[in-house]
Amino acid sequence: MLKEGNTIVDSELTVKRNLAIMWFANFFIAGSMTMVIPFLSLYIESMGNFSDSYVQTWSGLTFAVTFVTAFIFSPIWGRFGDKHGRKPILIISAIGIGVSVFLMGFATTVWQLFLLRLFMGIVTGFIPMSQAFISTQTPKEVAGKVLGTLQTGNITGSLMGPMLGGILADTFGFAGTFKWISLTIFISAILVAFGIKEINVKLSNDAKDYKSYSSKEVILYILRSPVLLVVLLLSTLVQIAHFSIQPILSLFVAEIHGPESLAFFAGLAFSAAGLGNLLMSRRWGKYGDKHGHTKILIILLFVAGIVYLPGAFVTNIWQLVILRFLLGVSIGGIVPVRMAYIRTAAPLSMQGEVIGYNTSLRFLGNIIGPALGGFLAAINGFSTVFVVTSLLLIVSGVLMLVTWYKFEYLAEQEQSFPTRSRHSH
Repeated sequence: MLKEGNTIVDSELTVKRNLAIMWFANFFIAGSMTMVIPFLSLYIESMGNFSDSYVQTWSGLTFAVTFVTAFIFSPIWGRFGDKHGRKPILIISAIGIGVSVFLMGFATTVWQLFLLRLFMGIVTGFIPMSQAFISTQTPKEVAGKVLGTLQTGNITGSLMGPMLGGILADTFGFAGTFKWISLTIFISAILVAFGIKEINVKLSNDAKDYKSYSSKEVILYILRSPVLLVVLLLSTLVQIAHFSIQPILSLFVAEIHGPESLAFFAGLAFSAAGLGNLLMSRRWGKYGDKHGHTKILIILLFVAGIVYLPGAFVTNIWQLVILRFLLGVSIGGIVPVRMAYIRTAAPLSMQGEVIGYNTSLRFLGNIIGPALGGFLAAINGFSTVFVVTSLLLIVSGVLMLVTWYKFEYLAEQEQSFPTRSRHSH
């Protein structure tokens, strides 16, 4: 541990260094996870002489299975991290992802690829675990800004991943690409192992923050905090909204733009949202710290819902790109603001497990979203997807608004006199 005398200086420095290293580790991990997305179906296609429907079905299953196992394992890892420290889990997770990606380069059958993606889901909690790691070293007052900064690493990686993945696949072939990607993941593991110090920063004098909780107590705590419960449920709704258009976006681009340089324009439409996200996520986090995370969250949900709707009436690619950018601007704040709210609402010693549930619910949205989007587009065309998603976001905003008004705003009004006198002591 650090010496008592210079703890403050050292711990501040360590926390800053941890954030910087985590930023790069998040960048590499998110990048490597998304690098595979553009050519997963092409890789499956190259494994044999399969029908189109077989390739589409197995691409979907192979892609989704990672989220299914991650959905189950996130809270378990989160709980383990609360008890035994998060650094070991970050290292296990990075090595596990690295090994599974490396072995994907040697897969010869669809089954092998499927099982490797399944295993990858078990160890895939790196990014939420790094959020919990940074969150527990961050004072409540700046949680939004700090988690927003960390989020930019994740987004930058996700943005550059598909582009780099495409270039690598063209240069080295699919199998070679997996081996190169695994190298960047092993670099993340080394960064975490040698660069990061897990320190206990005394951030609170509240005994609740350092008490040990059983899983049952954590779940009861969430159920008894209506605002926290809704914030967690929102992670599913927002991911459904965000992912409903993902799998069909390139088809939609083809419909409004035609086939010429389709990959480039589909990539552009994808990346526009990421760019908006990148520009604003730290700023939204800061606004949340200043004006209250729930208030900013309500505004962002309504804005995202309103921005999604015109997508149904888009007639050319540039309109779509501008709307995707604006969507990124609004959705970009939702993750850091939500994470910062969890940081302020849940005691420190259960952060990992609560963030684990948050991640599970996000992965649930990742599974439902693409299925819902594909289903709606198949029945009623692309514009339905935009309308339904827009409504979903606006309903989420209303739900958050009502919960906030009832359980936070009114409670604050009732308490404002006693709390004022309590603070003045």
